[in-house]
Amino acid sequence: MRKFVFAMVMAAVGCCSVSAQNASVRNLGESKYEMAMGELAMVIDAGKGGKILSFKHGELESISQLTMRETFGSTFWTSPQKEWNWPPVQEYDKMPYAVEERGGALIMTSQVSERLKYQIRKEFAMDEADNAFVITYSIVNRGDMPRKVAPWEITRVLNEGGLIFFDAPVEGITPVNLMDFSSKYGAAWYLSDEAAENRKINADGKGWLAYKNDKLLLIKTFEDLEAGMSAPDEAEIQIYVNRGRTYIELESQGAYTELQPGESLNWSVRWYLLPDDAPVKPSKALVRKVKKVVSK
Repeated sequence: MRKFVFAMVMAAVGCCSVSAQNASVRNLGESKYEMAMGELAMVIDAGKGGKILSFKHGELESISQLTMRETFGSTFWTSPQKEWNWPPVQEYDKMPYAVEERGGALIMTSQVSERLKYQIRKEFAMDEADNAFVITYSIVNRGDMPRKVAPWEITRVLNEGGLIFFDAPVEGITPVNLMDFSSKYGAAWYLSDEAAENRKINADGKGWLAYKNDKLLLIKTFEDLEAGMSAPDEAEIQIYVNRGRTYIELESQGAYTELQPGESLNWSVRWYLLPDDAPVKPSKALVRKVKKVVSK
């Protein structure tokens, strides 16, 4: 199976660009693909877990480019984590994905997890009308028994004074007072800081999560979960801060769903990246900017 996946990845090397109007897909070689639309560009590595390695506006990068394991890019796991604990499941997170280009979209498919019997499919597409990258994650139950599972996207950004915010009451963020969240302008705000320990919070949001650094505003939208729809001990929005000034994980999860053998669930996340050189602090203007995107 592994040889088959490598063959599919390598067979596409050297192929020509595929473009539709302003959007294009390029094979960069070495299992990497670039999807570009106007000033936006995303690079995905099929050979290393189908990870998103880069998401840029012009020359400005939005996600972590650190080189240590588990510190860079954007990945996808199954939830709840207690089913696999640590490290991440290799078939989803690090092993090669098969690649197909279809109608201007990239479709990447993982191997089946020997332990959990799930297979992951990632479809990367571009919505030119909305100026958004649309990632649809699918989890397929390849086992012979019904299983319950939720989708989980993990995006790493640098811990360099960035601002994270989402629509949720601060008093509902757990564990209480673990991280210094403030409540202003109808959102919960966290300005990245340094600590000697790893920290992680859970929150019930409203279907969006935003991150601002000194030049860019990253907005992600997804299904808004009602109470009780998350996997056990998990949440719609999670923020993980690694010790020191290294990286932060922006995490979102979909509904906990029972899958019969052969069944799959689909869950989409829309990525937006806007230039924004306003001060890195809570503001009504930032909330308005996000709400304008979310309400499209």
